[in-house]
Amino acid sequence: MKISVIGTGYVGLVTGACLADVGNDVLCIDVDEKKIARLRAGEIPLHEPGLDAVVARGVEAKRLSFSTSYDEAVAHAPLIFVAVGTPSGEDGSADLSHVVACARELGRRITRDTVVVVKSTVPVGTNHRVRATLNEELVKRKAGVKVSTASNPEFLKEGFAVDDFMRPDRIIVGVDDPHAADVLRALYAPFNRNRDRLQIMDVRSAEFTKYAANAMLAVRISFMNEMANLADRLGVDIEHVRHGIGADPRIGPHFLYAGVGFGGSCFPKDLRALIHTAEEAGEPAEILRAATRANLRQRGILVDKIAHHFGGKLAGRTIALWGLAFKANTDDMREAASLAIVDGLTKAGAKVRAYDPVAMDNARAILRGNGAVEFAPSARAAADGADALAVVTEWLEFRSPDFEWLAQALKAKAVFDGRNLYDPATVRAAGLTYFGIGRGGA
Repeated sequence: MKISVIGTGYVGLVTGACLADVGNDVLCIDVDEKKIARLRAGEIPLHEPGLDAVVARGVEAKRLSFSTSYDEAVAHAPLIFVAVGTPSGEDGSADLSHVVACARELGRRITRDTVVVVKSTVPVGTNHRVRATLNEELVKRKAGVKVSTASNPEFLKEGFAVDDFMRPDRIIVGVDDPHAADVLRALYAPFNRNRDRLQIMDVRSAEFTKYAANAMLAVRISFMNEMANLADRLGVDIEHVRHGIGADPRIGPHFLYAGVGFGGSCFPKDLRALIHTAEEAGEPAEILRAATRANLRQRGILVDKIAHHFGGKLAGRTIALWGLAFKANTDDMREAASLAIVDGLTKAGAKVRAYDPVAMDNARAILRGNGAVEFAPSARAAADGADALAVVTEWLEFRSPDFEWLAQALKAKAVFDGRNLYDPATVRAAGLTYFGIGRGGA
């Protein structure tokens, strides 16, 4: 199929590259000329394992190309994906200005029957607004063509996006007419060979499914963090509890890891948008609000533990920070817990020496105004001579450090494990003091 994708951010680039990888002819466009220039030069503007190889294959096979032109996008394909950003507005609602502007630009140009698919995460009712905007522009031009719209939300985990797209656990498609359903069923046939993952439903339900999924996962994380904080007070090891409840098939083992809170481009933003939607609908959304409050509190837990250990006196202390990205296998710093931790430590008078395998450039851009932050070239360089170590992101290279070396390198011999990566007994056996999240009984 010939496909155009509007937007070359995280969702758009992964979608376009993966669709090209199974044989489609894909044109990705973006209004950011610098980004398109980088993509044409073979540079990937974000860190996502495996994506560079997929893009390179598509470009080499001439199945994947890049442009800044809406005219080219409309001329290229009768199937167009909208994958532009929907950032949070001041009131927490999803800012749909980019989505609506995209629909207007398409409506001004479409000259044949076309299916427009909204891939962006959008509130219930957005597809109706997109369709109205398209039709408004088509009527102005007396175009006389039929444009169908569909909702096809993404369920990609940062760090595993390529695999998630190529081997999806479900493909949600929301449609109001059979033609759009047939087109998308054919498009996703290569991903349905061993079992049918396609779930076709009405548009509003598809839009809501995305928000409900992210909200459920965010609530699980906040619930486990709240249990971990209680476990600390009761002398309970939350890791034992995690294994115990995760063995229940009604609960399962996923998203039960206590830590320093969730971040990134999805969970915080989507919770805010869903709460705003609930407010407009007259629902209190008490669980969603509680999950959000719990997450904001959790971002300060590690700072509280560090301050308590040092008797509230952090001035003159240097804290090594391992990990800056909001999670491993990404360079995404959006709403990363590390930012709140750095802010809390430096406001208390401490210096921070930080290291992350891939997010250093993004972190420098955000933290360049904070003179108390230093960036180290390696994990060891960050820790050497620091008073204590705080582990913030669960990168693979942090999983099994040399604890005996750390005991010599850290002046105060203290490790604050914000991801519960380590066995407390092993750390203590090396002569270190260990603090985890909910490891009160360890």
